[in-house]
Amino acid sequence: MRILLVNKFFYRKGGAETYFFALAEGLQALGHEVAFFSMQHPENEPSYWSKYFVSEKDYNGKISAFRKVKEAGSLIYSFEARAKFDALLREFKPDIIHLNNVHRQLTLSILDAPYLKEHHVPVVYTAHDYILLCPAYTMVNGRGEICDACLDKHFIHATKNVCVKGSRAKSALATLEAEFLKFHHAYDKIDLIIAPSKFMKHKLDEGGFADKTVVMQNFLTDSQMAMAQHVTSNHKFEDAASDDPDKRPYFLFFGRLSREKGILTLVRAFLRAAGLVDDIGSDASAGAAGRLPSDWQLRVVGDGPERDAIEELVRNAGPEAVCRVKLLGYRTGEDLQHQVGGARFSVLSSEWRENMPYSGLESLAAQTPVIGARIGGIPELVEEGRTGFCFTSGDDDDLARVMLHAAAVDRDEYAAMQSACASYAAKRCGQDAYIRRLADSYCGIADREGNGQ
Repeated sequence: MRILLVNKFFYRKGGAETYFFALAEGLQALGHEVAFFSMQHPENEPSYWSKYFVSEKDYNGKISAFRKVKEAGSLIYSFEARAKFDALLREFKPDIIHLNNVHRQLTLSILDAPYLKEHHVPVVYTAHDYILLCPAYTMVNGRGEICDACLDKHFIHATKNVCVKGSRAKSALATLEAEFLKFHHAYDKIDLIIAPSKFMKHKLDEGGFADKTVVMQNFLTDSQMAMAQHVTSNHKFEDAASDDPDKRPYFLFFGRLSREKGILTLVRAFLRAAGLVDDIGSDASAGAAGRLPSDWQLRVVGDGPERDAIEELVRNAGPEAVCRVKLLGYRTGEDLQHQVGGARFSVLSSEWRENMPYSGLESLAAQTPVIGARIGGIPELVEEGRTGFCFTSGDDDDLARVMLHAAAVDRDEYAAMQSACASYAAKRCGQDAYIRRLADSYCGIADREGNGQ
């Protein structure tokens, strides 16, 4: 089959791009022909199809007021994107179009391409966030609260609650976009919506998409699985006095250092569990005085807007905190996997309805159990006591208690958890099974369309 993959970023920016490039790799491995449509950017991967990519648009950067006004309309409907998409369609003649993140920089105007009126091509969409339901895409309102208000399809809630980046103007523009897409029936042109988690499907069903959603959990490529297995540490219970700092017991966070990721809650919880700030009380299962042993660390991999706040929080807790909370910066590839494989536990501390985070999948593949917040799709990764432990999202006291409990797990129990993580990854994260199921879905949609259903 000829499959056209669409995503607004063509470099490895986040989870959606991880999926996008992995999808291309998997489809090509099965012999499918793949083309791409995206946005121009200096960090883009090379591609023959880049001649059709739309011009770069940055709605969040520092641009002039004139340019903001000029580009505001193209955020909702882009004639440039429609024209370039049409030209690509006429050269490639796809059997399937598979959309990923397309709103704002590309827009759903591409589905108005004249070619698609002449030749109906089935359209698949993978929902990486909640943009179909929420103008702010996170289902978190301007006060930082989890919010279902826009499920009634009256998107003015986003403007009233100033949900987009604390800006009433940006919130109003996002509201206008959502209302336009509703009245333009843009989503009627999508034949199948893939929800990477059961939670995402539940929300999409609530929002009126029940007749076209299917759950397909995100996957890891064969190369990702192999790398995770290669660097998995076999020394997670080595003596902390070892000269090798990577054999020390530690909790690991890796991802964007932003408020919705719960990173400040995690740091506060670790400091409390370590007894470096107000004590959380005794816990018989966690050893003397209910504190983490002095050799335990929290390692933080990544960068983002909350880095300064983290540094201040740690600095105010004193010199021991500075030694035990390690900010390692942005890391990728084997360097990152070395940290994941060496960790005793990774932590998913999100305070928004995370969909199906790759950090969780990569952790399980590396046989590193997960301490996960009970929110969004995260509990689908964490089988309590088997692949990890859950805590109440946003509750640093509960997270501190769970960290104490996790640190007290003995060698045999931990080995059983590692085995459960490996089993989960093998059964539910494989590339080949995902791609074959997806290809079957493509064929099923194409057959239905061919039969006029």
